[in-house]
Amino acid sequence: MTEATADVGVTGLAVMGANLARNLARHDHTVAVHNRTYARTEKLMSEYGDEGEFVPSESVADFVASLKKPRVAIIMVKAGAGTDAVIEELAAEMEPGDIIVDAGNAHFPDTIRREKALREKDLHFVGTGVSGGEEGALNGPSIMPGGTAESYERLGPILEDISAKVDGVPCCTHVGTDGAGHFVKMVHNGIEYADMQLIAEAYDLLRKGLGASAAEIAEIFSNWNTGDLESYLIEITAEVLAHVDERTGTAFVDVVLDQAEQKGTGRWTVQNGLDLGVPITGIAEATFARSLSGSVPQREAAHGTLPAHTAEWSVQDRESFVEDVRKALYASKVVAYSQGFDQIAAASAEHGWDIDRGAMARIWRGGCIIRARFLDRITEAYERTPGLPLLLADPYFTDAVGNGLESWRRVVAGAAQNGVPTPAFSSSLAYYDAVRAERLPAALVQAQRDYFGAHTYHRVDAEGTFHTLWSQDRSEEKQD
Repeated sequence: MTEATADVGVTGLAVMGANLARNLARHDHTVAVHNRTYARTEKLMSEYGDEGEFVPSESVADFVASLKKPRVAIIMVKAGAGTDAVIEELAAEMEPGDIIVDAGNAHFPDTIRREKALREKDLHFVGTGVSGGEEGALNGPSIMPGGTAESYERLGPILEDISAKVDGVPCCTHVGTDGAGHFVKMVHNGIEYADMQLIAEAYDLLRKGLGASAAEIAEIFSNWNTGDLESYLIEITAEVLAHVDERTGTAFVDVVLDQAEQKGTGRWTVQNGLDLGVPITGIAEATFARSLSGSVPQREAAHGTLPAHTAEWSVQDRESFVEDVRKALYASKVVAYSQGFDQIAAASAEHGWDIDRGAMARIWRGGCIIRARFLDRITEAYERTPGLPLLLADPYFTDAVGNGLESWRRVVAGAAQNGVPTPAFSSSLAYYDAVRAERLPAALVQAQRDYFGAHTYHRVDAEGTFHTLWSQDRSEEKQD
């Protein structure tokens, strides 16, 4: 009989799973470890077994038996059918009250389905977002667990212990029931797509507008990282741009093929935004930008064929241009985050998750990929007004974006005139102008819909629903 000595278990010992197990062990938790291929378990033990107390198992049965009750088993395997298979194996060995944690990048509808199925077996299923990559998993990630409040009583202290800390506060909190944790992680990744695209567009603007080298732009980004734009992504951008390719002696960024890949979380975010009817234009354009970069036949057909009718971009004041791009980048980033938090609010209402948006900003301050200085400001905004309908309407962000508005417009206009694609910058500015507009041309769209499809409309001066008899005498009828 295997003795139950482990506080928590991790199954799936690829890099992320192994690093998470090591993180747990370093925090004085006895960790059961298991992998479908035992060689990987042996590798972890031989290389890192001295970092803490590990309990290796060859079989799922022994792995579960080595866990103290109520058992906590963390799954770190590739999302999809493999996750379902591991859940099924674990559930067969577990008892009522035990907890299965999926810490992979699962699609939240799958998490909702799995939680419901395991609840019927009196097992807790906790879909948990983990952000920070390999380094975060080892040294302290941002952790977004869903599931029941009861499961968090057992699981929370463990996850908070190993999470990143900012000002002594753990970057981990209970997000909400069933799929809430994986949903928030999905939106986090969507915002990450937008953030990365905006940074890439800023780089492109500086390179084409100034004719600056990658090394010179690295210095600009390094300087930006000391101000309001301070963030992990700005920091690593400076490092990437400063890196010289060993093989060619040229800037590393210039030898990387300009085709960005994706694993699907951005696409999920955009699809869900459409389902909810939430305009997440910055995230959508960032996702489409990656798709366009990989549209090789289309790009080859267009290159050297489609006319541009642009002049050579001549920037007269280098410092002013750099400052314009900085302000435009900051304003566009605020829009992307604002849209992401709108999406969280909409999904929370639809699923009854009661997600605290201020708490989400707080746990994203450390450990995760989108960690940034201005997340403190977002937390403060939701603390001031918990039901804030639009982050941009918070006084701090209204002023911050307003102060950069002239720069933002100059950058977007200059990019358009000079043929530099800025889909994320441009769509973010368009969203800003649309959301602040007193009246939108949607009135014409709705009138068109009524004309060809009798879809009806509302009036600004009367209650009720109306339809115009367009093909008859064009009189108006009030609908029941």
